[in-house]
Amino acid sequence: MSDSTPSLLDRLSLNQQTLRQWSLPELADGCARAGVRGVALWRAPVQEYGVVAAARLVRAAGLRVTSLCRGGFFTALDPGERAAALDDNRAAVDEAAALGTDTLVLVSGGLPAGSRDLPGARERVADALGELGPYAAERGVRLALEPLHPMYAADRCVVSTLAQALDLAERFPAGQVGVVVDTYHLWWDDTVGAQIGRAGGTGKENGSRIAAFQLADWVTPLPEGVLLGRGQLGDGTVDLRWFRERVEAAGYRGPVEVEIFNPALWARDGTEVLAEVVDRFLTHVG
Repeated sequence: MSDSTPSLLDRLSLNQQTLRQWSLPELADGCARAGVRGVALWRAPVQEYGVVAAARLVRAAGLRVTSLCRGGFFTALDPGERAAALDDNRAAVDEAAALGTDTLVLVSGGLPAGSRDLPGARERVADALGELGPYAAERGVRLALEPLHPMYAADRCVVSTLAQALDLAERFPAGQVGVVVDTYHLWWDDTVGAQIGRAGGTGKENGSRIAAFQLADWVTPLPEGVLLGRGQLGDGTVDLRWFRERVEAAGYRGPVEVEIFNPALWARDGTEVLAEVVDRFLTHVG
């Protein structure tokens, strides 16, 4: 075990969806028992439990919330739908602030029904970032725009590469809008190393755009529907350590979130899965 392993392990954060079979109290207790100090939460289960109660629960377990997922879905053409999306994102910012996290992960949204205008959809994302960025910054929250694999461009996310995400984020102050580096979505892109370097810096006050770093592996064949096809660390084709080294070379020293949507993991004992995640993290990321 290298000298850097303890500090890296301290940065490990478990995304709530990785252990979807656990309630929020089970997640907090299980992570505390396993020595995992961070959790990345999702809005629906937090709302069901109660935002204030969830914040209190996580703090009592000695954990911190590293990010909240998700906001976004900005691409609607209908003015009423667009206004509703902006209102929902303001609520998401407020929830993130109440949970004590400075990072709200955004998924941009896909093409509206009948549309083939990707550039126009991305401009609507930029408009939304411009409206929401100051609101979020006033509450100590940064918007973290996540590029998703191109297979999601039609129905979920018109931002498919880190370059596209940075092109949008760089229109705004670094303290307002950053980007997410997610290995599952970006591993295939031969420009991603250069784009991670482009995103680098020593903190959001000093120009860094990397707001979150997330891990999952790519395994095939993909399941029908593709959303639930993320692999356990080490089971697929992604060079996870390479990504960790690149984001660190770019100045990132923040949480490292493991975010895996996989029904096979959800069907297993949560304590066993969490122990496996920690072991795989040290083996394939450290």
